[in-house]
Amino acid sequence: MPSPSLRKPPTGLQRILFRMPITAYRWHLGWLMGGRFVLIHHVGRSSGLPRAAVVEVVSHDPVTDCYVVASGFGEASQWYQNVMAQPDITIQVGSRVLSVRAERLPVDQAQAEMLDYARRHPAAARKLSGYMGFPADGTEETYRQVGTVLPYLRLCPRT
Repeated sequence: MPSPSLRKPPTGLQRILFRMPITAYRWHLGWLMGGRFVLIHHVGRSSGLPRAAVVEVVSHDPVTDCYVVASGFGEASQWYQNVMAQPDITIQVGSRVLSVRAERLPVDQAQAEMLDYARRHPAAARKLSGYMGFPADGTEETYRQVGTVLPYLRLCPRT
């Protein structure tokens, strides 16, 4: 299967729509997002200014309280590059705020996370795969490719 051409991060009106969940968190409405989304507070790697991004939770381990997220626009995403430059960040899930350390998952674990996500959320996995430039065919092969191409991060509480 050829490597997909990943979509570029949104601009213009689409960017405004993508950033609306950040506003909901700022208005203390993060609880509306439930556990499916996480607000990531990070620092701009060049500017040093505070930044924020909301991404979907791929999985959550209630025992360790670790969250797995993926950069749907690949390594070019600004939030991803910022987090890789300074991996000690703060996240908000619903109304909970946690200090975490971000760590990139190896490809085999990323593939397993994507396959598990696709089993739990088949319609969302197909739609997201298609939106990000992968085939929207719902096959295990496609989901393994998603796990190979996109960077997945584990966000675990700092001790």
